[in-house]
Formats: sequence, structure tokens, C-alpha cells
Amino acid sequence: MTGEVLMEITWRRVGERDFPLLRMWLRQPHVKRWWNHETTAEAVARDFGPAARGEEPSEDLLAFLEDRPVGLVQRARLLDYPEYLAELAGIVPVPDEAMTIDYLIGDPRQTGQGIGTAVIRSVLARTWAAHPAAPCVLVPVVAANRPSWRALERAGLRRVATGDLEPDNPVDAPAHYLYRVDRPVTGD
Repeated sequence: MTGEVLMEITWRRVGERDFPLLRMWLRQPHVKRWWNHETTAEAVARDFGPAARGEEPSEDLLAFLEDRPVGLVQRARLLDYPEYLAELAGIVPVPDEAMTIDYLIGDPRQTGQGIGTAVIRSVLARTWAAHPAAPCVLVPVVAANRPSWRALERAGLRRVATGDLEPDNPVDAPAHYLYRVDRPVTGD
């Protein structure tokens, strides 16, 4: 890892006060291409409100670098989403208590600088601490989204399968890569 700059990422849960920021990020071409999300105020409140209010089991987390918000991570236990779990289990074995993440870097000027990799590494470390029963994190990525799966690889995840899943954006083919990282073994 020579030449790699360490970045201190901090976190907090998304709140309703963050919805204008999420709307702005979701409108950015580099995000919109892969997230394909409605960006009206009503749509953002509809889709992010339940997690912000704790009414949904997933966690929407804002990532900060030097006290500036840089990205969003959605983290969930796959057991809490049985249809999604079944879809992934059709391609790769899914251990009980496995987690998944989705992520974005909001500002296009902050892409290509290793921030995404730092965000992924940081959220993984937090996942092991916050979810002690989680044996691994599984992440499906559209095969065409090379920057995303390269960030996963740089963060230490390994490609464990290729299969067809319903893409977020209908312009994409269903081909996905599935990445996995296992809970680090501690020397207790």
C-alpha cells in the first residue's frame, strides 16, 4: 500500500435535514447513471425518510472527510430483505447475518481520488463493530460499473461470483459481479 494516503472518514446517520444534499448528489450525472433515483423532494423523503426515522431496518449513513459530507452508504442485513436475499442466494451462498452495502461519492470533483475506497474500508470497519454477528459483507455491482467494483477491490473485497440481477438502471444489462469480504479474524 505504498503511496496510499490514509483518510479519516467519520459518520453519522442521515436525517431529514440531509435530504436537500441527497437530492443534489442524486442529480449528479456520475451518481444518476448508476442510482437511477427520482430526485424530487417528495421522492427523496419517501425513499430515505423511513430509514432516517428508524422505521426501516436499513441504515443510511453520511460519510464525512475533514468535516465535509462526501458520500452516502446504505447498509443492511440481508435477512431483513428476504426478496433481495433470495435473489443473491440464487447466485452465491449467503451466510446468516450477512450484510450488504451500497454507496456513492456525491461530488464529481471528489471521485477518482481514493475517497470511495476509504469510505468502503471505513464502513466495513464500522460494520464489524456495530454488527458483531455479521460474518461477511456481500456487495453486488453492475458489471459495467468499473469504478465501483474497482473501489471494492482496492478496499479488500474479492469477486466471488457473476450472475444476473435486476439492475437499478434499466439501461444496464443484468450482469452483476458479487463481491465479498469476511469478518477479519482476531488474534484473541
